[in-house]
Amino acid sequence: MSSGLLLVVALALVFDLLNGVHGSSNIVGTMISSRAFRPWAALLTTVVAELVGPFIFGAAVARTIGSEIVRADVITIRSLIACLIGAIIWSLLTWFLGIPSSPSHGLIGGLIGAAWVGAGIVSLRVGGLIKVFAALFAAPLIGFGLGFILTRLIYFLAAGASPRINEFFKRGQFITALVLAISQGANDAQKAVGIIVLAMVITGVMPGFDVPLWITAISAVGLALGTVLAGWRLIRTVGGKFYKIRPVHSFSAQLTSALILFGSSLGGWPVSVTHVTSSAVIGVGSSERLGKVRWGVAGEILTAWILTIPASALLSAGVYGLIMRAQI
Repeated sequence: MSSGLLLVVALALVFDLLNGVHGSSNIVGTMISSRAFRPWAALLTTVVAELVGPFIFGAAVARTIGSEIVRADVITIRSLIACLIGAIIWSLLTWFLGIPSSPSHGLIGGLIGAAWVGAGIVSLRVGGLIKVFAALFAAPLIGFGLGFILTRLIYFLAAGASPRINEFFKRGQFITALVLAISQGANDAQKAVGIIVLAMVITGVMPGFDVPLWITAISAVGLALGTVLAGWRLIRTVGGKFYKIRPVHSFSAQLTSALILFGSSLGGWPVSVTHVTSSAVIGVGSSERLGKVRWGVAGEILTAWILTIPASALLSAGVYGLIMRAQI
């Protein structure tokens, strides 16, 4: 392997780790806030599921990232380095600020910015970009709507039940959280896989887009390690700042998120776990009453979502310029 390819692999794993830090908050935040799990029990359950997920769902998301957004015959390894550095900077910034921003958006933005500056608009695949943008922006709307409807249905079915039903929702979260973590692992780990394989195709190490088992394995480990390091500030944002989370809220939000991530992973749609989970939490709370949700916090997160793609694109474009100036 060339030094450039090794650097891409290293940066992809750093991005993968940060993706795990952001993503873990979306999975375990509601579990902890609803007191269904102790913090480390929630994290360890998530870690095991994330390690398994990438091996179950195949490489559909990796193929979308690696072969449907940019042209491998046009862009260079420097573009991928700049893309990953820009995405990492944005992830670190939002992590420091405690904002559950989307690493997935950061990666897509970084890839667009670096490829466009490095090889021109001809390097971008319009069809793939439409597919990715449709998934990224439709998923939160679906999460909000499905969370709203599902919670209303749960309340209807549980009408007249005794308070003991809360025990069902607490215990039921083991299943919903497990499925959610498996789905998240399948979707998020495959993004690093896609970038690494794309780099191997660009450098001629691989003739086509095939995913070796070792790449899936190291990406799964990187994501799980990020979960272990989990950002507690992000967990508090997702789990408690929107409104006081009860077991029924956590159960409904996890089930909603798991259904969306399960479908998107099978279909090769690289959605944002942050977006899906946060919008599901808001939809669940809104199903009781709109005033229940702290919309100021939701607005701050929405602003970060909107800024992520253009901000990471500009960062990666700037990094690419610095790389070329330094002749790295």
